[in-house]
Amino acid sequence: MLGLLAKKIGMTQIFDEAGDLIPVTVIRVDPNVVIGRKIKEKDGYAAVVIGIDDAKKNRVTKARAGQFPENIAPKKLVREFRDFEKEVEVGDSLGIEVLEGVRYVDVSGVSKGKGFQGVVKRYGHRGGSASHGSKFHREPGSTGQNTYPHRTFKNKKLPGRMGREKVTVLSLRVVNMDPEKQLIMVKGSVPGINKGHVFIRSAVKKGF
Repeated sequence: MLGLLAKKIGMTQIFDEAGDLIPVTVIRVDPNVVIGRKIKEKDGYAAVVIGIDDAKKNRVTKARAGQFPENIAPKKLVREFRDFEKEVEVGDSLGIEVLEGVRYVDVSGVSKGKGFQGVVKRYGHRGGSASHGSKFHREPGSTGQNTYPHRTFKNKKLPGRMGREKVTVLSLRVVNMDPEKQLIMVKGSVPGINKGHVFIRSAVKKGF
C-alpha cells in the first residue's frame, strides 16, 4: 500500500480531452516527513511513521517532542502506514511522486460537523403529514414498548449529534496530477472541510 497525508483545498471542475465536464476535488500534498519505522521482528508489524505540518514549540509537550528524532521538528499530525511498499529512511521527505502511476485512490477524512439534528435530517425519515390538522410532523415516533420490556432497545435511530466522524470514500479516479504544485485532482467529493487533513492511499479496489 502507498499513502500520504495531505490537505483538501476545495472543489472545482475541469474539462477532459473529450470535452466532458468533470467535478474534481483538489488535494495538496505538503512534505510528508518520515519520523520513524516499525520493524516486524521488533514491533510485531512493519510500518512507516509519517508526520506533516510543523508544530509550534510552545505547544509541544516534552512527552510528544520525545517521539521525534533530534533533527526533525515536531509535527502537528502523525500517522502510521502499514505495509508501505516504498523503501524509505527516517528523515526522508515524501511528496506526490509516491502516488505516481496510481489511477484510483481511497481518501479518508473527518466529515463536517452538523450539530444536534433530528431523525429527518440525520437518518432521512419521512416524517408525518404537513397538513394543518396533523400533530405529527418531524418527531421520531414511538421509541419504546409498554409493560414489557418497558425500555428502548439499543441502536434505535433517535435525534443526536450528526457528522464529525471518520469517513472513507473508495476508488476515486485520479484525473490529474501537478508535480510542480504538489496537487492531486480526484473525481468526486472528499469528506471534510477545506484545509482539513485527509489520508490518501492507493485503492484496494481499482475502480468499479
